[in-house]
Amino acid sequence: MVFLVAKNTTTCRQLVSLSRLLLLPQQEKSLSTVTQQQLKQISQDDKDEPEAVLRYLDGKDNGIAVLGLRRPTARNALGKRLLKELYDALDNLQKDDKVRALIVRSLVPGVFCSGADLKERARMEPTEVAGHVDKLRELMRRFAEAKPPVIAALDGLALGGGLELALASDIRTASEEAKMGLVETKLAIIPGAGGTQRLPRIIGEAKAKELIFTARTVDGLEAHKIGLVNSVVPQNKQGDAAYQRALHIAREILPNGPIAVRLAKEAIAKGIEAPIGDGYEIEKQCYAQLLNTEDRIEGLAAFAAKRVPVYRGL
Repeated sequence: MVFLVAKNTTTCRQLVSLSRLLLLPQQEKSLSTVTQQQLKQISQDDKDEPEAVLRYLDGKDNGIAVLGLRRPTARNALGKRLLKELYDALDNLQKDDKVRALIVRSLVPGVFCSGADLKERARMEPTEVAGHVDKLRELMRRFAEAKPPVIAALDGLALGGGLELALASDIRTASEEAKMGLVETKLAIIPGAGGTQRLPRIIGEAKAKELIFTARTVDGLEAHKIGLVNSVVPQNKQGDAAYQRALHIAREILPNGPIAVRLAKEAIAKGIEAPIGDGYEIEKQCYAQLLNTEDRIEGLAAFAAKRVPVYRGL
């Protein structure tokens, strides 16, 4: 699952120019500083690193997986290589029942994901573009349907497909200075990886229409105010405050029954799309799957003995 990062300084400048079409004027100074000083150095030092880095935490954090986006010269744009690595990572995670929470973060300072790789897409024929967007949409569906809860940590820019990735997650955290938006209408297209469907379900139809029609970006504080993110935190010196908040939430999930958490996620995801009467039936079916689990018996025994339960996912 290793792909080489092999972009030069000229390519980096071209991507920055394209990206600025999507930014508000006040964002350009921050973007320029990050790109010229930090991203260039990272790309020169670590050209042989994978673009998607899946890491399993251990010790007290055993059960938490962290999926890091690492494509510095393109600000984590969702190109073909990164897309394939993300598919591979999700395939591995689906086979691993020991993972109880997944955090998606950026390993590139100042950015979560800038969305589609515009330079790559400019070389595609219209039919190829349609196929690539289909793969992006399917990727977001797989994130949404991943067995463990998925937490997106936005410590920087999340535009277009980058925000759609966060929308496909179960929980979102953001730093106050993070900027995010579905800005596709500036390029005469629409969000194509689930954004037109997930955003109104999360923040409401009227506000979603406003943000998509205007291609407006919001910072972390505004995102929290409108319900786009669950938590907002001041950025720290390390630039990973949103990740640290996501890690805190993942640690709160860890001690709970993993089968129960997975089925609660399933009941909510399926029930929210159905009439409430059908939703009750979905909940009933999910509950029934828990009745014969060892974890349910352990929970009752631990409660009676006034001790901490030890759940094994059985």
